[in-house]
Amino acid sequence: MQAATQSDSSTGATFNERDALWPNYSPPQDLVFTHGLGTELYTESGETYLDFLSGIAVTAFGHSHPHLVEALGAQSKKLWHVSNVFRIPEAEKLARRLAEASFADRIFFANSGTEAIEASIKAVRGYQAAVGKPERHRIIGMSDSFHGRTIAAVAASGNPSYVQNFAPTDHGFDHIAWGDMAALDAAITDNTAGVIVETVQGEGGIRPLTAEMLSHIRQVCDARGLLLILDEVQCGVGRSGKLFAYETFGIEPDILASAKGLGGGFPIGACLVSEKVGQHMVVGTHGSTFGGNPLAAAVGNAVLDLVFEPGLLENVRKQADTLRAGLEELVSECPAVLSKVSGLGLMIGARCEIPNVELMTALRRNKLLVGRAGDNMIRLLPPLNVSDAHVTQALDILRLEVRRLQQF
Repeated sequence: MQAATQSDSSTGATFNERDALWPNYSPPQDLVFTHGLGTELYTESGETYLDFLSGIAVTAFGHSHPHLVEALGAQSKKLWHVSNVFRIPEAEKLARRLAEASFADRIFFANSGTEAIEASIKAVRGYQAAVGKPERHRIIGMSDSFHGRTIAAVAASGNPSYVQNFAPTDHGFDHIAWGDMAALDAAITDNTAGVIVETVQGEGGIRPLTAEMLSHIRQVCDARGLLLILDEVQCGVGRSGKLFAYETFGIEPDILASAKGLGGGFPIGACLVSEKVGQHMVVGTHGSTFGGNPLAAAVGNAVLDLVFEPGLLENVRKQADTLRAGLEELVSECPAVLSKVSGLGLMIGARCEIPNVELMTALRRNKLLVGRAGDNMIRLLPPLNVSDAHVTQALDILRLEVRRLQQF
């Protein structure tokens, strides 16, 4: 597909329309999708791609799911936006359902994962100030984390590749090596307010924290009067095989950030908090013009309808087991290409012994879309309702390309 071009009447120069975009990722220039259905995406020329990236874990039920399309269409004909100056019944319903199904008592709706993280950070510091500990403002995070791209979020991540020149001070964050519980204990001071971790690390390498790590963090937070933030922007809303990944590990956070799959493709974020925290987030402490508007909340409720359908979470666990078993076989068979499989549920990483971009590109040539992550991994994030047939198809393509690359 050729990019549309325009001429600048003042200079006579010709430029592509895409040149007007601020660069974000680096998409393949010759690949544009016109529509999708379920786990498949289609190009203008009629090619079909198997989507095991899901918009980076966003299209939790694939493309054009009829229940989500109906929910958005019906709401769009009634009311799009009134702002949070007025009550929004759809948001009230979504908040109640999330609270009933989780540890949380109160929910703040935003528009993205980054905004949910920002709300979480404010909630931690606001809580400590409200209970008479305003000196407690520092938050401990782990190396190789990714919490978003705003200033506070990149500071919380502490990853030099994201911080770059954007966060010239630490903005109240300390960092320890991922999973180092002794370092966590040593890092806590009288100024520490809380701990922020991804239940399953995404950009940093698709690695879940262990039950032992999370139990230790929870115990330390309880003993020292700290709050625990779990970042489940990517691993939450069914992707782990549970509604939220923390349920797998037998602990509960004080605060949880959610987004991505919660909207099934429509922008929404949520900060879930316990009553202990939420009672201090009073009118004026935080807000959002768009957060939880009727459109977003209607789609969020439709997503929960699908997540709560009998058998859905079982399908996540079943397909995850099949995918991991197939990848583990390839690790044994082709160690020069793949060396490790990790993740939780349908958030799966495979560590490459060749550049991950090389494998990702080879898979894309065979019409399988995957992502990449830190530790030289490819990342598989298929829809939660992915079928047996599409899992088999994806594994067939993986076997073909991994075995071919093993020969070099």
